[in-house]
Amino acid sequence: MTKKTILHTAPPDGGWGWMIVIGCFLVTVCTRAVTRCISIFFVEFQVYFGQDYSRTAWIHSIVDCATMLCAPLGSYVSNHVSCQVGIMLGGLLASTGLVLSSFATSLEYLYLTLGVLTGLGFALCYSPAIAMVGKYFDKRKALAYGIAMSGSGIGTFILAPVVQLLIEQFSWRGALLILGGFVSNLCVCGALMRPINLKEDFAHYSLKQEHNPNEPNESTIPSSKCSPLSLDCTHKSLCYCSQKEYSFLLKPDFIILAISFLFLAYGCSPPFVYLVPYALSVGVSHQQAAFLMSILGVIDIVGNVSFGWLTDRRFLKNHRYACYLIAVGLDGLSCLFLPILRCFELLVPFSVTFGYFDGAYVALIPVVTGDVVGTTSLSSALGVVFFLHAVPYLVSPPISGMLASSFT
Repeated sequence: MTKKTILHTAPPDGGWGWMIVIGCFLVTVCTRAVTRCISIFFVEFQVYFGQDYSRTAWIHSIVDCATMLCAPLGSYVSNHVSCQVGIMLGGLLASTGLVLSSFATSLEYLYLTLGVLTGLGFALCYSPAIAMVGKYFDKRKALAYGIAMSGSGIGTFILAPVVQLLIEQFSWRGALLILGGFVSNLCVCGALMRPINLKEDFAHYSLKQEHNPNEPNESTIPSSKCSPLSLDCTHKSLCYCSQKEYSFLLKPDFIILAISFLFLAYGCSPPFVYLVPYALSVGVSHQQAAFLMSILGVIDIVGNVSFGWLTDRRFLKNHRYACYLIAVGLDGLSCLFLPILRCFELLVPFSVTFGYFDGAYVALIPVVTGDVVGTTSLSSALGVVFFLHAVPYLVSPPISGMLASSFT
């Protein structure tokens, strides 16, 4: 007997949606915040393995690259299997990668475990969780995303000093082992991701029936695992479903947006990788350097929530794209002043400025993407968007490391 599914004419903008926001918030803590805090291990790895800036930076680059490169895989599992299963599987892989990293004997070992395996686990969790928020919210979408994405800032604020303390108490091996246990909570986050079926989604299902009139047409709408695009995507209709799922790739608005994401990704990663080592190189203490990351993280939260709230207001709702561009521009401008900031007192304003506008544009990325492609294709579109970040995240920190080495 076919299970009946409740069909929502519009996102509920509340209810279980707030649990989805909490789940996405915890996913961003366990993925993006943990990735940022890997930079705190930078000096430990460099000293222990006796390697230079550039080779050590590959660890952070690979985990970021793997997370973004495999984002379409996370979207595919979410759309065609289950959002819940995908996030739980990702949590298991990421946790395993961190635990195995605590036994590392070389940088190459860390490239594989901390970089590839943990990054793959994060990829299965990140984009599906973000897409689910967009399915539950419309009128308060930017605010919901601001709260959900603030997990990255709150997580950085809390985890940065905690990770530094763990390294001091248990060495970098013990700290990675404890982080592995913490990241396993992604499995709990996955359990919160209850699927929802929207009228907009089933318009695609109806179009598929028109496209395939010989397919059996059931009177009851079948149950969906995560995205209704997967409802009847078997054999004959698989190609058609895939075509509908990625039809946004031909939209000029999405192409322009994708190009902006591509260039943005080249500049947003190095500050997180090198802020702590740069601060140490100009005479800042280890605790103060970790505190700079905490400041960046807490101001990131302010940027997430305040920009989310502001762009939900009626006078700005139609100008979200412009707000996104302004945030990106000011974030880049703040980085231009970093080379002349050579003490803790001057690095604090940098952390505040960079953190605020980083939080602002990060909260708006899924919002402006959803405005361009619609709710139905949001999961697939976010997979493509994060995929575009892969190569920049991979090459920009090592290139920055080589540039730093050449000028010192």
